[in-house]
Amino acid sequence: MQPAKPPISVLRIDKRLFPNELSLKTKRIKTEPIHSPNLPLSTIPLPSPVSYLPNGRIPTPPQPPKYSPFDLNPPTPTVILETASEALSAQLQQYCLSQPISVVRGIANVLQIDLGLFSTKTLVETQPDHQIEVRTQRQQASDENIDFTSSAPLKNIWKCESNRSYTTIAKYAQYQAYSYHDMIKEECNEPLVSSTMNGSLKKSSSHVSLGLSARTIKFGTNLDLSDEKKWAVQLAELTKLPPFLRVVSPGNLLSHVGYTILGMNSVQLYMKVPGSRTPGHQENNNFCSVNINIGPGDCEWFGVAMEYWGVIHTLCEKNGVNYLTGSWWPILDDLYDAGVPVYRFIQKPGDLVFVNTGCVHWVQAIGWCNNIAWNIGPLTYNQFYAAVERYEWNKLNACKSIVPVIHLTWNIARNIRVNDRQLFDVVKFILTQSLKYVHSTLNYLTQRFADTLSLRKQLRTPDEPAHYCITCDCEVFNILFVAEMDRKHVVRCLDCALQDDKHFEHVVVLYQFPLTDLQTVYDQFQLQSSTCM
Repeated sequence: MQPAKPPISVLRIDKRLFPNELSLKTKRIKTEPIHSPNLPLSTIPLPSPVSYLPNGRIPTPPQPPKYSPFDLNPPTPTVILETASEALSAQLQQYCLSQPISVVRGIANVLQIDLGLFSTKTLVETQPDHQIEVRTQRQQASDENIDFTSSAPLKNIWKCESNRSYTTIAKYAQYQAYSYHDMIKEECNEPLVSSTMNGSLKKSSSHVSLGLSARTIKFGTNLDLSDEKKWAVQLAELTKLPPFLRVVSPGNLLSHVGYTILGMNSVQLYMKVPGSRTPGHQENNNFCSVNINIGPGDCEWFGVAMEYWGVIHTLCEKNGVNYLTGSWWPILDDLYDAGVPVYRFIQKPGDLVFVNTGCVHWVQAIGWCNNIAWNIGPLTYNQFYAAVERYEWNKLNACKSIVPVIHLTWNIARNIRVNDRQLFDVVKFILTQSLKYVHSTLNYLTQRFADTLSLRKQLRTPDEPAHYCITCDCEVFNILFVAEMDRKHVVRCLDCALQDDKHFEHVVVLYQFPLTDLQTVYDQFQLQSSTCM
């Protein structure tokens, strides 16, 4: 899910670069001249933003396939594992990467993964005071999304209401337990209830629609398990998974970001009661995701292949919700009328759901359960190109890309030997565009501010996050324009920095990678033969 825009972040910066502590109003002493090797010193215009899609292509939502699918409720691709060798086989990876979404059953059993380490009981015993985000929602049937603000008759809408708050694991666990006992007690007097099994509440559809539609529930979400000291046992258990499903792996693009992106290259846990909803979305920058149901209850999933996201985008606009940043729950009849096939399936305890690149999906808990999830980036052309395409689409829509694609691309060039020609060409193209923009920015600063401005070195520190413009949310790579805002040092891109302070009277310009170092990385990144891998 696309997270809300975070508050102003503090740039970890050497304050000695700023005179008079936080005051930036005094003249700076030129300590290091701006220079741009091998570039002409003629007057140049403001550098134009570059596109990181080949041929300057402007991303647009895709048109749906020309031919309507025969089956709008296709069977969900499913793998049932019986041995550990099957789980660790190349065939499993190939199958998962060939389907929009798939269910892998039995993986916890054959690999002897102790899912009890992620149970509510263990969580409370391990870190009772750990913070968890809570979403207050309405409990209703999974194929309904009632507008409770309208007068009768009630109708389904796309907008999905969900209010945010925070609590601790211990307090949410207490709520989870109380809600179970309260509902069982309530249903003892309800003749429409058939049974309660495996933590899942069984009711007739009419009861769900009429009786439970007004119930308010709390969904415990985004519980961060990234701290390797607090959650060492849990994280070690997940290393039993095959390499392509692991949180950290050399072949996982997100393992090369160089810092933790919560919920993407780290594990997040979800604590649920019946009706808890994860609204419709594609994963950040179209990366794949892995989700394991801890149990004891089930979850219901809906998935739509990537080539139909343009149709859903249009339906979101038609229904007044923002596809990228809004909270929406698709009306199935609207999708069927538009010729969109929907995978619909039950995720039982121990089942692993693999969401492939760009698959649109939404999830609702049937019973009381916990889930763990994270993202992965297969080292493939399709995955990387989809991430870059969404990066450019996000820029057009003023939406922050959680994955810093430019920063990641340079790390790919440093860390990975690429033998796929298509993937190599895209990576090399992005390096070229990035280097070109760095060159033109240096040349621009040289011409306009040579006598008044210094370019100061501040190399990156270990685990330092990539930087984003505080104004437009675009990634800022290498050359940072730093100013004071609300008594904090914040970064802007060149365009926004000039709009805020056209003479750079209160701006310090930093660089994090010497130009010669970038040039060396660029030159050394070459297509590898298969034997070099």
